[in-house]
Amino acid sequence: MSTDTPLAPPAPARPPRPARRRGVRQLWQRLAADRWAVAGAGGVAFFLVVAAAAPLFSALGGHDPYSYDLDALTDSGAPKGFGGGISGAHWFGVEPMTGRDLFAIVVHGARTSILVGAGATAASMLIGVVVGLTAGFYGGWYDRVVTRVVDVLLGFPYLIFVIGLGAIVPTSLPKPLLLVGVLAVFGWPGVARVVRSQTLALKQRTFVVASTALGAGGWHLLVRQLLPNLTATIIVYATIKIPAMIGAEAALSFLGVGVPPPTPAWGRSIGEAIAWVQTDPMFLVFPGAALFLATLAFNLLGDGLRDAFDPKTAGLRR
Repeated sequence: MSTDTPLAPPAPARPPRPARRRGVRQLWQRLAADRWAVAGAGGVAFFLVVAAAAPLFSALGGHDPYSYDLDALTDSGAPKGFGGGISGAHWFGVEPMTGRDLFAIVVHGARTSILVGAGATAASMLIGVVVGLTAGFYGGWYDRVVTRVVDVLLGFPYLIFVIGLGAIVPTSLPKPLLLVGVLAVFGWPGVARVVRSQTLALKQRTFVVASTALGAGGWHLLVRQLLPNLTATIIVYATIKIPAMIGAEAALSFLGVGVPPPTPAWGRSIGEAIAWVQTDPMFLVFPGAALFLATLAFNLLGDGLRDAFDPKTAGLRR
């Protein structure tokens, strides 16, 4: 009789790491290796924190954007002191004519710009993705109609439309909501054109043709086959579109048809600073620098995401 101890069954083989998880890990590795993308992500995170906690940041300076300090102004309405009234009480100086704290205006202006930019981007991406995906997939008369509508909207002078709309819309309607709606209406055609072209290429790929041959329905092909393969394009396009929307909101506020006073807005502050640039240059420098850095951060992050999703270009900007 054998006294040998029976051998233990072999340990089960460790299942391989899912391909999707490996792909996400490689994506993060490529993104983290791009120092410009990391800098852009840090800048985006900074402005998001400033926008979310704007009241806390302005409280650090001891002022809110709606309080007036007329003692900081001369009889002509210009800020007292050097650099537009920069002092221990007003870190960035004060706004001419009103005496409002410029630091509080810049901090709260980040909330206005990011909310309008992100809201308009989300709405335009939603409309553009749905329209572009369905137009590229179904084709036919629907695709032709969508293409003509996109051409018309891309060639329409939306700035004139916004100026005219601002003159007839009741003042009771929130202007930020109006800006989001207008920017979304004129922003989705570009998204639809990109998504449509990508869909036309993807629906000729083998996996879509095979799924169609196996009897997959249109909804399955759109949601389970095409849309996941468009995720990279959608994410990259959204991160690049946010700074464009922020710049559009600033341009409209600069022209006086954007967010009305006294709501803080970078574009309106820049527009009002033009008349005071000789006597109060800081009124132009600080809102302008905030707008420049915010758009630069989003653009750097968008470029980094594009390179991370496309390994062929990864590392070229390092």
